[in-house]
Amino acid sequence: MIYTLRHRTTYDYEDAVTFARCVLRLTPRSSVSQTVLRSVIRVTPRPSMSHEGRGPFGEQTLTVVIDRPHHELVIEARSQVDVHAPPIADPAASPPWETVRSRSYETSSLGPDGPASYLYPTRRTPTVAAITDYARTSFTPGRPIVEAAAELMTRMHGDFSYDPEATNVSTTARDAFVARHGVCQDFAHIMISGLRGLGLAAAYVSGYLRTVPPPGRPRLEGADATHAWVAVWCGDERGWIGFDPTNAIFAQNDHIVLAIGRDYADVAPIDGIILAPGDQTLKVEVDVIPADEHATAA
Repeated sequence: MIYTLRHRTTYDYEDAVTFARCVLRLTPRSSVSQTVLRSVIRVTPRPSMSHEGRGPFGEQTLTVVIDRPHHELVIEARSQVDVHAPPIADPAASPPWETVRSRSYETSSLGPDGPASYLYPTRRTPTVAAITDYARTSFTPGRPIVEAAAELMTRMHGDFSYDPEATNVSTTARDAFVARHGVCQDFAHIMISGLRGLGLAAAYVSGYLRTVPPPGRPRLEGADATHAWVAVWCGDERGWIGFDPTNAIFAQNDHIVLAIGRDYADVAPIDGIILAPGDQTLKVEVDVIPADEHATAA
């Protein structure tokens, strides 16, 4: 499936900002499951300096500096991505989770595609005994890892409530687990915390999810949003498999990967510093448009 993506972020400042330095992670990731056909990022006002780089987890970054006064900053990323995720093989035929755990710690690869970087707790995904015990219910001795992880995400979907007012961007897995409420970021952090507590490699995935407008209704421009889910390393043969606990589905051709890291802090689409007094307002508009909608519209 080919998607056209538009991600527009607008900052309005009460007083003039005299200096801003931002790191942008808005270029989708190319991998075995998706190919970036084109991608461009436009920043207004025009930066005095920009530098393309590569982050520690393979994400493409763009660092920009704006050093003249401005009351508005607009960052717009436009991309076209071909998503071709392989089908999920029989979960019951995947290797036992204990075997995968052992292999994770034996790996000699320290690269971003190996399991080593995703085995240990972070500030947002600490090891919490209650979360580990919650995950352990699905990971009975000898159970196939894909089958166990799929049950865990399904249980989470039933046990936790989606509530955008319950948490914020800084909420940890511990706090979201206690509240049993949150958003996709929280559900991903909780699942990651539980899996790492069991010794399994789990990564945080930032990206987009295809949404389907109601029958007969047009797509609302800018109404889509960023999404988050979990990638679990399921052994040398199976590799990384995406699990979406917010929706209790595998991440397949409706999921478009933007960046992968240990938790949200590694993959935030935009972060940085500004020098200015006063308040600011933020507006984010996202469009995820499949090629078949373009064809229907034509």
